[in-house]
Amino acid sequence: MGKLFVMMGKSATGKDHVFQAVIERIQVPLKTVIPYTTRPMRANETEGLEYHFVSVEEKEAMASAGKIIECRSYNTVQGVWYYFTADDGQIDLQKDSCIVIGTPEAYEQIRNYFGKELVVPLYIEVDDENRLLRAMKREKKQENPNYKEMCRRFLADSEDFSDEVLERLEITKRFLNIDLDTCIDEVISEIEKEA
Repeated sequence: MGKLFVMMGKSATGKDHVFQAVIERIQVPLKTVIPYTTRPMRANETEGLEYHFVSVEEKEAMASAGKIIECRSYNTVQGVWYYFTADDGQIDLQKDSCIVIGTPEAYEQIRNYFGKELVVPLYIEVDDENRLLRAMKREKKQENPNYKEMCRRFLADSEDFSDEVLERLEITKRFLNIDLDTCIDEVISEIEKEA
C-alpha cells in the first residue's frame, strides 16, 4: 500500500522548487499528482506540469461526474479561482506512493477521502520577510504583475496556515526552507522513512 504525501506551504516558501527537486532526486518510486486550477496560467508555467488549467465549466463537469476529491475556492481580485484534486486515475495507492502540492484545507479533505494512515503532510516554511521578498521578485517577472493579488494571497496565508490550523490538523512535519538543498534532503529523508 502506498502513501500520499501532501506538500504545502504559504505562497513564496519555495514549495514548488522543493517539490520539483524531490521528484528529481528521490530514490524511492514516487508518482507526481498534478492538481487542477481555473486560475490563469502564470509566465513560465506549463499545462500539465504545475497544474491542469481548466475552465469553470470543465471543473463543474468533473464535479457532476463525482471526480473531485477536494476543492478550494479563492475570491481573488480577478474573480473566483478554484483549485482541486481530481479522482482522474493519477492516484492509485494500491500500486504507488504519490506526492501532490496542496494547502491545509486540501490536506484535510484528501486525508478524509483516503484515510489518515495513508496521507502524510509535509509543511515547507519560510519567515514572512523572505516570503514577501520572494513573492515580489516572482510577481515582477509576470507579463502583467498583479501586486494587489500577491498581497491578498500573502495576507490570506496567515489565516489559512495559522498555527491553530496546523495544530488542529496535526501537521507536525515542518521543513525550514532557508537553505534549499538542506530542505530538500530533509523532505526526501522523511518521505523515504514513510514510504
